[in-house]
Amino acid sequence: MPGPFRKPVLIFNPEAGKIKRGSGRLLRDVQKALAEAGFVPELIPTTGPGVAGELARRAIDNGADLIIGLGGDGTINEIASGVIGTQVPLAILPGGTANVMSIETRGGTNPVKAARQLATRKSQRIAVGKLNSTTVRDRHFLAMAGVGLDAHVVYRVDPNLKRKTGKFAYWVAGLQQFLGKLHPVPLDGDVYGFVLASRVRNYGGDLELARGASLSRDEFEVVKFRGTNPLRYGLYMLGAVVRQHFRLPGISVEKRSSIEFPHPGAHVQMDGEYAGQTPATIELIPDALTLLVPQQFIQ
Repeated sequence: MPGPFRKPVLIFNPEAGKIKRGSGRLLRDVQKALAEAGFVPELIPTTGPGVAGELARRAIDNGADLIIGLGGDGTINEIASGVIGTQVPLAILPGGTANVMSIETRGGTNPVKAARQLATRKSQRIAVGKLNSTTVRDRHFLAMAGVGLDAHVVYRVDPNLKRKTGKFAYWVAGLQQFLGKLHPVPLDGDVYGFVLASRVRNYGGDLELARGASLSRDEFEVVKFRGTNPLRYGLYMLGAVVRQHFRLPGISVEKRSSIEFPHPGAHVQMDGEYAGQTPATIELIPDALTLLVPQQFIQ
């Protein structure tokens, strides 16, 4: 067994986009690649939303010294909730729709390739976010939390369409938001339609909204999009596509370790999963989680 890991566990979401579409073949290929790298983990499938964290905690209590997560960002978020606060590392294999965390840490979007290279990864201790909202209490997240527009999109996504088409379902839900004004998100004496508190540059696998964010620093990059007129957001998104949105009037960027949304009614998402509504608070928890990451992420 490579390195110090003698009891690895692989937690996977059988409903994740890539796994579901692969009809079991992807999981077998991942197992083979892990075996070639010297890892023969116990396999633990998730059985529904919200259980992956408990599965990870139980595995650690039973002696697991490495948790390998195979799934999308929502599944990885859940798994991480059971690992945070321990010294057991988490390795991410991309198996979902966007795979933001895997892309951010230079792990790519191919789970088989990532599994094959697992033995060369290094440990990196990182901070994580913590969210409290109307329905979420003390929930941790790795990549980002959004209030307003993107959370409303997550709320409106058709799960059946998402399973069939992946990211396309988010574009469909996003276009629906242009039919009326966005819910206002009052903050710092101004009104926004979208506020993003991010630990990562990558957004949704396609864009870079928080260009100065880093998992290696103990801070969020907070990107605020002023206004609630949906036509304004067409310009914002066009700017984001060409990576010039930070130059547009109405968009502001700052570094913060916490942020509070006291006004009710705006939707909230974290790591691409719906997380209730405001009032909400977002704060940073330093030195919370060990990730196994490719060497090029640390350099």
